[in-house]
Amino acid sequence: MKGRKGYLYLLPWLMGLVLFTIYPFISSLVLSFTNYDLINPAKFVGFQNYIHLFTQDEVFLKSLFATLKYTVLTVPLQLAFALFIAFILNFKLKGIKLFRSAYYLPSILGGNVAIAILWRFIFRPDGLINQVLGLFGIEKVAWFSTPATAMAVIVFLKIWQFGSSMLIFLAALQEIPRDLYEAAEIDGATKIRTFFTVTIPLLTPTIFFNLIMQLVNAFQEFNGPYLITQGGPLQSTYLSSMFIYDYAFKYYQMGYSSAASWVLFVVILLVTAVLFMTSSKWVYYADEGGK
Repeated sequence: MKGRKGYLYLLPWLMGLVLFTIYPFISSLVLSFTNYDLINPAKFVGFQNYIHLFTQDEVFLKSLFATLKYTVLTVPLQLAFALFIAFILNFKLKGIKLFRSAYYLPSILGGNVAIAILWRFIFRPDGLINQVLGLFGIEKVAWFSTPATAMAVIVFLKIWQFGSSMLIFLAALQEIPRDLYEAAEIDGATKIRTFFTVTIPLLTPTIFFNLIMQLVNAFQEFNGPYLITQGGPLQSTYLSSMFIYDYAFKYYQMGYSSAASWVLFVVILLVTAVLFMTSSKWVYYADEGGK
């Protein structure tokens, strides 16, 4: 009887899991093999959607490349910046808790639509960034006119949202035994050498976790690029998530959009699998004597 009561408490969560995760997941896979426009009945077309994506749809391939480029640029920079800030905030300084809260704030607001719109305004030709550059005699930059600068704008926004990774790094830094640093100091190791020979190896499980989480997030990024650059110029910032959204809710090609989403899912799965398979070569688990 007690066991049944436990399942009763779990029922709302199980219903949410089935209705909002498992059912859409399976439905999108089925729809990816159909031609479906939300009005007419779905028509089975086999692998036609997938074949068209890779052989005839240059826009999809371009969006996939833009997504990979965006991910490669944002994830390492975001993690490096998060670790750097976490290392500084790990020192016992007066008012450090206030600084920790302030640095975490962008991660709460970064995905907000209002922040994305604000970001677009400050990078306008007459925006705040160009006004600051003008104070140093630097000419205005047309941030949204070239592929490189447009990509840089949305990359900066993603890097700015480093707070969640920073907090995880900070927690991991506080768990490193102080006697290891004392031993390194006795051996004459400099601060830089201690960082790379003591801190980094012990942080590799945390780095691995943050790497996986931020990779998945970057591959699925939508709000910032959609609101700031709208995929331009020349579709250089037209990410796969934007392609999926357009074909689903602008062109009402649900089958084609589902196929594109499954391709993106497989790409994320493959990248994650490669990282897991190679993690044994660089991730150190202290409780297992290395792995």
